Amino acid sequence: MSRKREEREDPADKTSPEDQRLDKWLWAARFYKTRSLAAQAIEAGRVHVNGAAAKASRSLRPGDLVLMRQPPYTRTVEVLGLSSVRGPAPVAQQLYAETPQSLQSRQEAAQARRFGVEPALAQEQGRPTKRDRRSLAEWQRWSAVLDPEA
Repeated sequence: MSRKREEREDPADKTSPEDQRLDKWLWAARFYKTRSLAAQAIEAGRVHVNGAAAKASRSLRPGDLVLMRQPPYTRTVEVLGLSSVRGPAPVAQQLYAETPQSLQSRQEAAQARRFGVEPALAQEQGRPTKRDRRSLAEWQRWSAVLDPEA
């Protein structure tokens, strides 16, 4: 390896082959689009490893359980492999296995959303539409003429 290449490598990425930074793994496994988004989620407390809150620099090893809150879902996955590069989705899916409880809760949440009430339909009154405003203005214009007190 050339000397220039050694200087360019990120010293934070120097981990042993059997462990990897949590933010880098979440990015490589395609849970987050960028490493910075993964780090923000970790900092916000949305990611736990083996039941404990984690930092972005935490070393992750195969066999660890990672709990991620990505509204409207909460996922629990077991780390099966490590990768320092972000590859295609089928390769990324081989890095983890979602627990059966997590799969079941995600399916139940999806079904509840599918059969749930549309929030917009639950509103009986709200801001009038443009059509409503025009008809209201038309009604007020004619009602003022017919009003005996005016």
